[in-house]
Amino acid sequence: MENMMLQRRDSIDVVGTGFTVLDRLYADGDFTAEALGGSCGNVLVSLAMLRRQVAPVLSLGYDEIGAQLIDEFRLAGANTRYIYQHEGRRSPVLRQELDTLSGQHSFSFICHETLEEYPRYEPIGPAEVQSSLHAFEDCTLFYADRLSPAILDAMERAHLGGAIIYFEPSIFDGPLFDEALALTSILKYSSDRLGAELDERVAASAAIAIVTHGEDGLEVRHGHERVWSAAIPAAIVMDACGSGDMVSVGLIDWLLARPASVRHSLSIHDLMSGVVAGQRLAAENCGFAGARGLFKHRDAAYVRSLLGGARYDF
Repeated sequence: MENMMLQRRDSIDVVGTGFTVLDRLYADGDFTAEALGGSCGNVLVSLAMLRRQVAPVLSLGYDEIGAQLIDEFRLAGANTRYIYQHEGRRSPVLRQELDTLSGQHSFSFICHETLEEYPRYEPIGPAEVQSSLHAFEDCTLFYADRLSPAILDAMERAHLGGAIIYFEPSIFDGPLFDEALALTSILKYSSDRLGAELDERVAASAAIAIVTHGEDGLEVRHGHERVWSAAIPAAIVMDACGSGDMVSVGLIDWLLARPASVRHSLSIHDLMSGVVAGQRLAAENCGFAGARGLFKHRDAAYVRSLLGGARYDF
């Protein structure tokens, strides 16, 4: 009976919800490509390409862009049954401008050609949560990069089901954040963007924090214990976009490879090999344009070789 329960629990590796958009990339002012993007979208589709069992839970428009995003997930091997399309809603689009000489990029919700505003991301609602209960309750890891009352509800259900909660906020969301932090196993955030709001809260919590410091590297914290991991130098820097997402991909993939009996008892020192795996992906990804340029120009076997070679030495 115990083996049957473990098999059922591992039927979905990662369930995720949050910022998922169609990225339209302009390099040096010229349109070059469009693809699924957003932190949540990048992390989930990358894990699916690494042959993890991934189920995005999203709310999109019933339109061509929504269909395109679903197709990208499906082609990567993700389970798309929990992606909901709604009549009368437009799926979200984000413009990314890249300067290939400097590797700098910027984002906008304004169309490059027409100057019209793109439709914005909308989180899942209570109906989508109710329709996706199986996914939340039976996943190994729950990923979110945005908060809403419904996403917090989903997070609570995944937590009660025994999932690792991996939360990667981009903004501080007051009372909702404090409730989410109490459920979170691993919290990843930017020191520049959120350090002032989050550092003391996170130090007082039970969560393990990954605090990024841009091109310098990152810290892994638990309470007041800290371990520094310098960034791995990139041979070529064409586009740094997606570097943070690659760190999450490498760490989550590493976590999924650990035995179920030890996933919830890992110390910050135990996690360092997973962190370095993610940093290796981030460094390689900088050599290509686009948030997932590494996956586009190299096959999954090559990416897997990077992850397999990651080791951390104190």
